Amino acid sequence: MYNKSGTKWQKRFTKMHNIRLPLFLTIIALIFVILVLGIDKKKPNSQLRLGLANKKDTSLDPTVKILNGTEVIWQIPDSPRSVLFIAHGCNGRAANFWDKSPNCDHCVGLPEERAIVIEALARKFAVVAVSSRGKCWSLMKETFVVERVIKWWVKKQNLESLPLVALGASSGGYFVSMLASKMRFSSIVVMIAEGVFEDIDVTKAYPPTLFVHMPKDKRRKKLIDVNLEVLRREGVDVAEIKCLELPLSPTFLVDRVPGLDRRISEELFDMFKEKGFVDEKGYLVNDGRVIPWKEAMSERKLRLPDKVLVNYIQEELNLAFAYHEMTSLQSEQIFNWFESHLR
Repeated sequence: MYNKSGTKWQKRFTKMHNIRLPLFLTIIALIFVILVLGIDKKKPNSQLRLGLANKKDTSLDPTVKILNGTEVIWQIPDSPRSVLFIAHGCNGRAANFWDKSPNCDHCVGLPEERAIVIEALARKFAVVAVSSRGKCWSLMKETFVVERVIKWWVKKQNLESLPLVALGASSGGYFVSMLASKMRFSSIVVMIAEGVFEDIDVTKAYPPTLFVHMPKDKRRKKLIDVNLEVLRREGVDVAEIKCLELPLSPTFLVDRVPGLDRRISEELFDMFKEKGFVDEKGYLVNDGRVIPWKEAMSERKLRLPDKVLVNYIQEELNLAFAYHEMTSLQSEQIFNWFESHLR
């Protein structure tokens, strides 16, 4: 009787085991995929792409031309698949996107700007940038100027058959959102700006729009939320990428600033901790533009090998605080957006 019951139990167990084993293996496999891929909606994907500053697999070698008083700088990779127009922010210029070179001795290659161009060229996007006439973009006057420049340049370079996309940051974001109502783009990226959609006639024909913004700027976030809904109601394909603050570390600056060595990066981080510029987790306690880090450097007699590095470091501190700064950290998502809408 015992053996018979035991056999019965063993058969039942075996049957249950055969059912549960595949389910168990499936659960384990799902957990493994989640851990490997790092699927965590609370962590921005930008955390995975911090070391872009010294990426050298794509060389920056632009062409510069002054066209009727307007500076135009561009670079075309072999076998381009699309054309990217980039608009800088206030106090910016086209020269910020390329390193200093024999062809562009006034280029400065700011870390975030150059990283975006490197990503674009690696993805086979021809890149053209135009400098605004004034401190910021004139939304009405320069819209027509830039439209003519882009059309002239595309025709001259025999790129008329390629799809055209655009990215603008801050003032450039407003400008691109206006320009997209005047000429045809496959898609656009509006960075750290809500756009000027209240001033233009938005229809379903408006290009797919990706907002890349820093939600710490609460006022701008609210405006972007409104415009996301406005564009959706009109049938425009829209999305957003939220850029969150980043902690500093001993290697944060050397990983992102071309020409900065590890020793100075470590000394600067130590100084930030001692001065209370960062909290116990390494996050900046205030905007990089407000923190008196340059004065603290002078007190410590810390010297940089090149004065231009001050501007590079400033940009990366602004990026880490994540209130209002151009960012290349989301380049992969940005160019995936462009590529998914090429037509």
